[in-house]
Amino acid sequence: MDVNNVIEAGLDAPHPVVAKVDLLGMDRAAMEAYFTQIGEKPFRASQVMKWIHQFGVSEFDEMTNLSKALRDKLKQLAWVRTPKIVAEQYSEDGTIKWLLEVDNHNSIETVFIPEKNRGTLCISSQVGCALECTFCSTGQQGFNRNLENWEIIAQMWVANKALGCKPKEERRISNVVFMGMGEPLLNVTHTFPVARILMDDYAYGLSKRRVTISTAGVVPAIDKIKDEVDVSLAISLHAPNNALRDVLVPINQKYPLEVLMPSLYRYVEGGHSKKHVTIEYVMLDGVNDRIEHAHELAILLGDLPCKVNMIPFNPFPNSDYKRSSNNAIHRFKDILEAAGLQVTVRKTRGEDIDAACGQLAGKVADRTKRTLHRVHFEPRPLT
Repeated sequence: MDVNNVIEAGLDAPHPVVAKVDLLGMDRAAMEAYFTQIGEKPFRASQVMKWIHQFGVSEFDEMTNLSKALRDKLKQLAWVRTPKIVAEQYSEDGTIKWLLEVDNHNSIETVFIPEKNRGTLCISSQVGCALECTFCSTGQQGFNRNLENWEIIAQMWVANKALGCKPKEERRISNVVFMGMGEPLLNVTHTFPVARILMDDYAYGLSKRRVTISTAGVVPAIDKIKDEVDVSLAISLHAPNNALRDVLVPINQKYPLEVLMPSLYRYVEGGHSKKHVTIEYVMLDGVNDRIEHAHELAILLGDLPCKVNMIPFNPFPNSDYKRSSNNAIHRFKDILEAAGLQVTVRKTRGEDIDAACGQLAGKVADRTKRTLHRVHFEPRPLT
C-alpha cells in the first residue's frame, strides 16, 4: 500500500496496513526523500535528525518545533527504534562496555574508551563475524547476520544518552571506530550510510578524520570508501607475508598482499587532507613478532603514508595464542622506527571487562553453524 494513499484515506481509518518506517538509521538524503514522499518539505529531515541524534529524542511528541499534525502523522507512519541495554560494565580504567539486544536471539557489544584528549566509541557492524581471524574472540563466536542502519547508529545514540552528552557542549565521544564485532566492509549497504550520519552536521558532526572504518582487507569495498564516505581507514594486517597472513587473517586467501597493498595506495591518493592508513598489528608471542617479521613489515609498507598501531594480544577463553613480551614488542617497534615508520604501541584498555581489542563476543545465535554464511575464499598456492 502506498504511504500517500494511507494519508489520503485518513490517519484515523480503521487499521491502515502500512509498515512503519525507521528514521533512526536514515542519512539526510534518505530522510529528505522520505519526507518528500509523505508530502512534507525536505527541510523537515534536518529538524528530525537534530531531535534524534543531538537531543536523543525517540518520541515524536517531544519534537516541539514540528506541527501537531506532522507529529501525529509520524506516529502513524514511522518510529525511532532503539535497542535494549542488556548490561553495562565499567572498567577500572574508565572504559565502558554496553551489551545491546538487537533481536530475541542476538546481542552486540559497544565500547567507549575515554582518554585525556578524546573519547573513542568502538561500534559493531555485524552480529558475530564470518572471517574467523584466529586471534579474535568475535571470529570464534560464529556469524548470524549484518546489522541494519538503525542497529549500527543506535550504538552511538545509546552511548550519547548514557554518557549524558548534550548539544553545544564539548563532545565526550570525539572519535568513532568501526572496530567492534564484524567486518564493516562486508556490510557496506548499512555501514556507509551510518558513516554519513556520524559526519552530518545535523547529527553528530564528526570530521572525516574522526570516523574510522577498520577492515581485514575487503579490497573492492576499500576502493569505494574515498568516493562514498571518504573516512579514515585502518587495516587489520597482523602479518608481513601471505603464508602467515593466510592463517591469521583467512580473507588474505582471497585478497592477498599483492592485491591489498595497491588498494591502500589508491585510497591515500586524493581524498581528505593528510590522509594515511592505520596499520593494525596484533603482537602474538613467537608467531608474528620476530625480528625477521619486523624487517619484512618495514619493506612491505615501504613509502605508504601510514601509522603502525602495535596491539599487545588480549587473551580470551580457549585461545592458543599468548601476548608478546615487552622486550619483543619494543624490539619490533625499534626496527620499524629505524625504517622511518611512525609507530604506536596501543595501551590495553578495558581488559578486566573483556572490552579490549579482539575480546568482544556479544551473544550470537550462529544459525549457520559456521558454514553456510562463511565468506568463501578461493585457495591459491603459496609462493
